[in-house]
Amino acid sequence: MAYQTLQQEYFQIPVVTRAYTTACVLTTAAVQLEIITPFQLYFNPDLILRNYQVWRLITNFLFFGPVGFNFLFNMIFLYRYCRMLEEGSFRGRTADFVFMFLFGGLLMTIFGTFVSLVFLGQAFTIMLVYVWSRRNPNVRMNFFGLLNFQAPFLPWVLMGFSLLLGNSIIVDLLGIAVGHVYYFLEDVFPNQPGGGRWLRTPSIIKMLFDTPEEDANYNPLPEERPGGFAWGEGQRLGG
Repeated sequence: MAYQTLQQEYFQIPVVTRAYTTACVLTTAAVQLEIITPFQLYFNPDLILRNYQVWRLITNFLFFGPVGFNFLFNMIFLYRYCRMLEEGSFRGRTADFVFMFLFGGLLMTIFGTFVSLVFLGQAFTIMLVYVWSRRNPNVRMNFFGLLNFQAPFLPWVLMGFSLLLGNSIIVDLLGIAVGHVYYFLEDVFPNQPGGGRWLRTPSIIKMLFDTPEEDANYNPLPEERPGGFAWGEGQRLGG
């Protein structure tokens, strides 16, 4: 019974969030079990171009370090905000969500080449948080029960927290920058005088990922409740 409940809950997670978080957990488990090593996963343009190790373009987004506080922290935020985006502003638009993944991943790969980053998963998480925060500007957040602020400040608060932990903020800045590029091109520029939509999901992606009907019994994770954990809890103003 417990297994069936767990399985049911697992398959209730929207498909992109489920696929990405599962891949991240399985990759970390494989490293922990010494089936593979991080040296086989990290981003290395020379090995990709000269040795055709193209899998590194993907695997560098899947490894968040050994199991510990940093891994759990990243997994919680990745799952939480990826799911809220997929069930919120990307509800019924799986192909557009996949295209955002591809666009963000491509931009990070290009920028990562110049700043010598070998794992981009954390930056990708910050990108997801940034896009969600800009699309939900009226949500009030609570961070560890210490700070209260509105959602658009969340990526910057996370960057400050990363700095306190002694981590490099280059990763956070990269995620914020890529998130802002996507947000500007998708949400801001098309609504400006003389603006237009530059980001269009290719037809082949729509054909592969968009489904004509939704499950009427599907129970989405409310986007207006980004909490559930003391460091990410929030509520809409006036709600």
